[in-house]
Amino acid sequence: MITNPRHERADRPRLARAQRNLARKQPGSANRAKARVKVARIHARIADRRRDHLHKLTTRLVRENQAIVIEDLAVANMVKNHRLARAISDAAWRQFRTMLEYKAAWHGRDLVVVDRWFPSTRLCSACGALAEKMPLHVREWACPCGAAHDRDVNATRNILAAGLAVTACGDDVRPRRGTSRTGQSSAKQERPRATKGIPVL
Repeated sequence: MITNPRHERADRPRLARAQRNLARKQPGSANRAKARVKVARIHARIADRRRDHLHKLTTRLVRENQAIVIEDLAVANMVKNHRLARAISDAAWRQFRTMLEYKAAWHGRDLVVVDRWFPSTRLCSACGALAEKMPLHVREWACPCGAAHDRDVNATRNILAAGLAVTACGDDVRPRRGTSRTGQSSAKQERPRATKGIPVL
């Protein structure tokens, strides 16, 4: 598991003070211009630290792995949740994926993108049983087979299994319904090159 450094949170008090100071300045004044520059510098510092972390992380992942599996997250929809929006934005998932995509292509690695509708959270990674519901507040759950799961760890295992299935034979780990989104049967799918997603069923 990779811990989110939360760069924005680390500089949040300093940023809040700078923004309050900016709000108190007279519009059009030189002092307001200086205060605006200070706020911009803090934002730039946060962005630089985040970008540096992502570059180091994605470079390490690409160098240490022949195949990398990620989930196709609907970030635009996720940030609509006001309780999670700040943390999601601070993680910069879109930027992380973009870096992985071009670095994987450079180094000849397989980057498999698992479809966002793949039930990675509700699927038991031990027996394959599918839970009917899994609300966001449920962080741990037990399958009837006896397996106890951490929500994120279980989802990670399922996403990895799905991605490895694609790199191995171009197949899908979910129950088949004949054809994929492209209209091709799973038996005819070619091995992915740089990026390949699991089709929606």
